[in-house]
Amino acid sequence: MSTQFCPWKNFAAALALMVSIAAAAQAQFFSQAVGGISVDPAGVLANTERDDNGLRQFLLDNLQGIPGDLNQPAALRKISLRRLAEVLSKLSTSEDRMPDEVRFLAGLQRIEYVLVDQERHDIVLAGYGEGWLVDGRGFVVGATTGRPLMQLDDLLIALRTADAAARGGLTCSIDPTNEGLVRVRELAPSLAVPGADPEASMAAIENALGDQTISFGGVSAKSRFAHVLLAADFRMKRLAMNFERSPVRGLPSYLQLIKGNARLGLQNLLPRWWLATHYEPLLSDRDGLAWQLRGQGVKCMAEDDFLAGDGGRKRTGKASPAAQKWADLMSKKYHELSLKEPVFGELRNCMDLAVVAALIFQEDLPGKADLELGALVDADRFATREYLPPERVESKASLLETGNGFLISASGGVQVNSWAAASRQQEGDLAAIRAKITADRGDRWWWN
Repeated sequence: MSTQFCPWKNFAAALALMVSIAAAAQAQFFSQAVGGISVDPAGVLANTERDDNGLRQFLLDNLQGIPGDLNQPAALRKISLRRLAEVLSKLSTSEDRMPDEVRFLAGLQRIEYVLVDQERHDIVLAGYGEGWLVDGRGFVVGATTGRPLMQLDDLLIALRTADAAARGGLTCSIDPTNEGLVRVRELAPSLAVPGADPEASMAAIENALGDQTISFGGVSAKSRFAHVLLAADFRMKRLAMNFERSPVRGLPSYLQLIKGNARLGLQNLLPRWWLATHYEPLLSDRDGLAWQLRGQGVKCMAEDDFLAGDGGRKRTGKASPAAQKWADLMSKKYHELSLKEPVFGELRNCMDLAVVAALIFQEDLPGKADLELGALVDADRFATREYLPPERVESKASLLETGNGFLISASGGVQVNSWAAASRQQEGDLAAIRAKITADRGDRWWWN
């Protein structure tokens, strides 16, 4: 998020700039509503935080039954990439609907282990898994944990964007235009008059700022993966700027942190926050055939930008105390928050998958396994769902009393540095877990 502190004389308020949108058409719910957002045909982002549009019922009417053994919680649910590729090869030429167990990756909720099974020419992913249900807001989550499930489309996009991720990561950002920031700056003096109407002032600033732009790096805006990044960024901003009350204790909004304490804000500095990959070094075995992912996966970062005269933002390389404090609280509460706001769990799932994809190609696991990934990496053999590409959001103002000014906040983002995370490794003993995962595989593409 970017923030400007403006000393306007007779009207003390904090102004948060965010977005509001319309719901997708009912026929597009299942494929277009992701992480509490949707996108209309004009490319405008929309908030679907409540089930006002029938999404939950649509999912309930269309989800299939869960086989008994798949419905049971499993500390280590395993997925064979070789056999999953075979399943997709058959589905790609079939008119049958994709089984939910494939779409939701057998109920996998996080990936803890990645290993090469050389005997079976396979790469295996393993982590906690269980059955699923649809929660009150239309998220498909674990039946006992409430955590969102990993999804096939996100795995495929992670694998197919691994090269792009190596060249600069996978990114998402919502930002005001330079022209909009200049217009807001020029408008300020006309609003600094005695008795100015706060509501009219906010409307004028929204109009001056105009639409904010949405951009992605390394990943298609039409992918579910990109929509998850965007939804997490969107929700983080709503929490930071007091558009939504935090669902967890101990995480106030940024505006609440600075309320009545203007010295925490700095003249012309624009704090912004972004969500980034955050893992401990991966544990790897001596043979380079097994790895364990460790750590929370996501961290909130902060930095102040400087607002130049032309409306552009220049980095300072540091964050104000208030901006850093909010980022630290967001990181500390991330796991708890992800249970209340599933989109943050979905973002962590995507980061897990991106790190796994980077590891697979960085360590040449297909070569070590003598495995052809086939439909997993070839979009011509199996296409992922396409979503309406988001392009812009409308600015929306919110008022909060402070000591002496308007606070304009309007940027942030998500950055997935998967290759950097995959390259940080330390050697450990994974022989026992490797033997356990490869034992009693059976003939299915997943097993407990």
